[in-house]
Amino acid sequence: MSTAAQAQTPWKLVIHGGAGVIERERISKEQDSDIRAALTRALDAGSKVLAGGGEAIDAVEAAVKVLEDDPHFNAGKGAVYTYEGKNELDAAIMRGDTRAAGAVAGINGTRNPIEAARAVMEKSPHVMLIGEGANIFSREQGLTQVTPDYYETPERKRQLEELKANKLSWFDVDMKYGTVGAVALDAKGHVAAATSTGGVTGKRWGRVGDAPIIGAGTYADDRACAVSATGAGEYFIRAGVAHEICARMRLKGESAKAAADAVIADVGQLGGTGGVIVVSPKGETIYSFNTPGMYRGMASADGKSVGIYGDEK
Repeated sequence: MSTAAQAQTPWKLVIHGGAGVIERERISKEQDSDIRAALTRALDAGSKVLAGGGEAIDAVEAAVKVLEDDPHFNAGKGAVYTYEGKNELDAAIMRGDTRAAGAVAGINGTRNPIEAARAVMEKSPHVMLIGEGANIFSREQGLTQVTPDYYETPERKRQLEELKANKLSWFDVDMKYGTVGAVALDAKGHVAAATSTGGVTGKRWGRVGDAPIIGAGTYADDRACAVSATGAGEYFIRAGVAHEICARMRLKGESAKAAADAVIADVGQLGGTGGVIVVSPKGETIYSFNTPGMYRGMASADGKSVGIYGDEK
């Protein structure tokens, strides 16, 4: 075996498609099958990059794009509606080697928001762009654009109608947070994270959650880990979830599982629900969530697995 081959790190990939009140009696067999198939496709896309010696940043983008294109998840194609019946998309991406990051918030028109976030990271001097400015930037970068009807799905319309009819809050309407995300460790030992979301049904006034906020819903640092979160974003912002997990690992020496569980417990004490996925340069891969279920999957050179419900390993 060559010295270069010996120096390679075993690659790892973890993905999520949201957390919440995800229980067997609430999901049809067809939905269960379709969701598992989508998670598997996302794992395959990211795994192809990593197995070929590619970078973690490319793997997380590839995995997230698959989930953005699937209407089962609250990102891209399946994004939820604002109170006014529009779609406002958020996304962020970060690499652990340089801690370069990019994010967009409140955009529409870009087919894959994670591509816009990466363009901000690599093609602009900024970290976050919002609203119409971000839309203009996306078009200037030549990213694939879509018309508003691209995002239209019957289920998301039903959720908005239910919220308005029953005067529910945005955290009550479906009790599922379908944000998507991925974290990866590549053969060179670098980590990366990516997160994309449509936010919450019925959001108003330009509301932005944790997903595009570096350190809240997305963070990557080769000195500790990469994290992508999903849940009630206001609480994840207040707890600085993604950075807090990395900080506990880097400064206290905690394992990925111990750090994530402690931070999710803190979110729970504040009144928030949701979960995180974490990968470390040491190869730790974990999920942590305080909800009945979480759409999730893991892959490595040894194989892959997907799960939905809390009692699945």
